[in-house]
Amino acid sequence: MQPETRNYDLVIVGAGPAGLTAALQADKAGLHVAVVDEQAASGGQIFRQPPATFKAPLSSAFTSYPFGKELLEQARSNTRIQWYYSSIAWGVFHPVKGGVQLAIFQQEQTYLLEGRKLLIATGAYDLPVALPGWTLPGVMSAGGVQTLLKSQFLCSAQRYVLAGSHPLLLLLAEQLLDAGVQIQEIAIARPRPQLREILAGWRALPDHWRLFFQLTGIFFKLWHKRVPLRFSTLLTRVEGKDRVERVTLTDVDSCWAPIPDTERSLKVDGVAIGYGLLASTELARQAGCQVNWQPERGGWVVKHDEEMRTSMEHIYVAGEPAGVSGAEVAHCQGQLAALSIIALLKSDAATEVVAARRALRRAQPFADTVAAFFAPRLDALARLATNETLICRCEDVTAGQVSEFLQAHPHVTSINSVKLACRSGMGPCQGRYCQHTVAHLVAAERDIAVNQTGIYTAQAPIKPIPLTSLVSNQPESPLPTDKNQNMIMRQKP
Repeated sequence: MQPETRNYDLVIVGAGPAGLTAALQADKAGLHVAVVDEQAASGGQIFRQPPATFKAPLSSAFTSYPFGKELLEQARSNTRIQWYYSSIAWGVFHPVKGGVQLAIFQQEQTYLLEGRKLLIATGAYDLPVALPGWTLPGVMSAGGVQTLLKSQFLCSAQRYVLAGSHPLLLLLAEQLLDAGVQIQEIAIARPRPQLREILAGWRALPDHWRLFFQLTGIFFKLWHKRVPLRFSTLLTRVEGKDRVERVTLTDVDSCWAPIPDTERSLKVDGVAIGYGLLASTELARQAGCQVNWQPERGGWVVKHDEEMRTSMEHIYVAGEPAGVSGAEVAHCQGQLAALSIIALLKSDAATEVVAARRALRRAQPFADTVAAFFAPRLDALARLATNETLICRCEDVTAGQVSEFLQAHPHVTSINSVKLACRSGMGPCQGRYCQHTVAHLVAAERDIAVNQTGIYTAQAPIKPIPLTSLVSNQPESPLPTDKNQNMIMRQKP
């Protein structure tokens, strides 16, 4: 493979709040910056917008996070930063001469972006929950349903049940009601908040009243539309022939264990599941960055120091891969990471680094409160799978197959051993959908902590790319592109 190599001071993966903030800050300091993102435009999930041809009001996310509008406007007008949209970052490599190389796939070609520093701001994805019927058409993650609404104004169903424990469910409920669909019930797994919890949360409210009033408005809308909101309720089964037709909800105790004889069913044609988010750390792990197990922060998250530097010399992290904490913290971390890099490369940002650390410390208490308040019980969710339930959708591996293997091989305590024997985690998603379920099955069978089961080894390419893109990449003449977007130039093989 002889791909074209392009050189930058800073390469950033992710064009959400963290990546955009870092890119604009680094560009302002005079660094040569490249930003890679799989989407066709910047903003990430939180600031995702419909096509420009759609006439629509601004997303409510800009009300919650006022910095977002200015961030997107500056990014769209910036032609100095090299924007690699619609591009897959699939591998990180460490050349002998120093720096770091990022392999990307775009427009049927592979390119190497060589940077003095790399910032990984790859966001997070919805926590998959393997339960009976979860593969039926009509069952989607809360983020997936929201993406359809935000980007195309489409609803995947007309009668929903929303089940989970993440505050995203409440935002989604408001958006679905505004779209004119029915919500049969919002089932929240955690117990109803106690007074002491509410009082403890007040300490995090200063500077976040906007979010508080937005949430209050959502509760009022749910009450006005007579949408049932029930706590201590778990989605335990989805049924249907060709798509979702019925769901089973069960009352649970404080540990999310089902209470006998409390099952009830509802007729629906759509299910949105939102029990939490998992940090997207595949690229960081493939690059060699160390990770920590923090279940309330998105599972395995990337270790970093006070300047957002990872265990790898030239690699930094910001946003959800450093621990799921929301858009405000991601914005602050992106600022801090960029200033830390500027201070190293140009030695003129030390004072600003101190100010960025202070801003991050102010934002962190609110994120900590939300994380503790809505933390999912991953062990209880893993127990929902029956022996017949698919836990690895890529390789058609059931929970029963994993259990049989563990019982036949009592020495196995690693999920990578399960991966080798059962093929769970060997498919295109490389374990994003099954890793946590397999880890909890192993932990329960061996009576060990989940973090002792390990984490799937991340391999390049971390996401599927055509083999033909690796065969020949000798560029000839570039084709012209829209200079306003400043996109990567397509090369003929």
